[in-house]
Amino acid sequence: MTTTEELVAQVNKLLDDVGIDMAGLFEDFDVVRISRVLNRNLHVLRDLERELERRVGETLLPAAGIDRKSRDPHIQWLYRKKRNRLLAIERLRSAITAHRIALAIISTNYEFISGKERLRAEELGRVKSGDIKAVPRGTALGRLAVLPHLAYSGDVLRLLAGENLEVREAFKFIKGKLRERGTVQMKGMRIEVEYWEGNRLKRDRLDLPADTDVELELRRRYGRRFRWRVLSFVKTRGTLINNHYTVDNLALAYATLDPGEGAEKLALDIFRYYFLTSPTERESLGLYPGIKRCVDCHYSLLDLPFKGEPDYRTGYGSMLLIRKCEMEGMLTGKRADIGGIPNYLLGGVLLYGMTEWDEGKVAKILEVPEDELVEAIKRFVLSGLQGVLFSDAGKFEKFLPKSERAKRFLALLQG
Repeated sequence: MTTTEELVAQVNKLLDDVGIDMAGLFEDFDVVRISRVLNRNLHVLRDLERELERRVGETLLPAAGIDRKSRDPHIQWLYRKKRNRLLAIERLRSAITAHRIALAIISTNYEFISGKERLRAEELGRVKSGDIKAVPRGTALGRLAVLPHLAYSGDVLRLLAGENLEVREAFKFIKGKLRERGTVQMKGMRIEVEYWEGNRLKRDRLDLPADTDVELELRRRYGRRFRWRVLSFVKTRGTLINNHYTVDNLALAYATLDPGEGAEKLALDIFRYYFLTSPTERESLGLYPGIKRCVDCHYSLLDLPFKGEPDYRTGYGSMLLIRKCEMEGMLTGKRADIGGIPNYLLGGVLLYGMTEWDEGKVAKILEVPEDELVEAIKRFVLSGLQGVLFSDAGKFEKFLPKSERAKRFLALLQG
């Protein structure tokens, strides 16, 4: 049985080999071969991570954190050994995250067919033989161009040291944007209400939006005899991506891909990710491990692609995503009315309704076919939900049926 130090040495040697092997893997861009190698690497790396975690644990006692006078020089090697073990775990986790992101990007861009079976990139490892075909998907997420630039060896700083100053500055800028804490806003309040019902005093707790007229709402629910107090305020907070391995990999990949506009490209990819997917899909995609399920506050990164817009203001991109997430909640239970519209087109319909952009610009930003988007808007109009989701549904009028007979049928359909 190997000692822990020997295992650490094996891990570092394996990761160095992975970095060398992956560098030449993208030259011919054989998607099936790339996916197989990523799956094989990921399986081995996860086994090593579990074994190293079992032996090392999570605690760290760095020598730098101990007072110089109370330090025993004879046990410094223990602290160095512990640190080397934990650095190996950190490097493993960074490499695993890079492989996960790469497989997720490939899965959202390609569908794999083996005989009559359809597979995702993560599932290719269980197919041992046979011809596998990679078929591009109509609407894709992520950016295939970043695949060669992810830190498959897990050593982000060593890879960054080999780049020029422009790339290093872009890396710091993107990482700073991703680590930025969102602007805190009060989203709602939790209140406790005491009220009379049938000559008995009862107590209830409610969560209300921040802009609610509390007295009016409570009078509607409980009549005139009540009193209330605020228990707590619900605030939005936190970083957009709560996983520093993801942050490091994305910053390195986009800075290396395009030092000048890498941040804008990443922001646009994240913007498309939220608009083209549903909350359920975002839980399973794994495209950006650790990303928020919904955007609930302002992040300056999301403003970068839209600074040239005539009506631009601070929080432009974030507010569009916040409204998208709110509308997803409003559509709960109503999805059957628009069941024929896939999620990526529904996102385009919602973006069309909440901006001044025409259908051509929406299709260009989200990279969806314009004819499919127009057809989806027409089907959405038949449901009548534009009047529920949007305060001004005038933009949708040109998609309403023109004949009187069709208008009467639509009125009957919408009740």
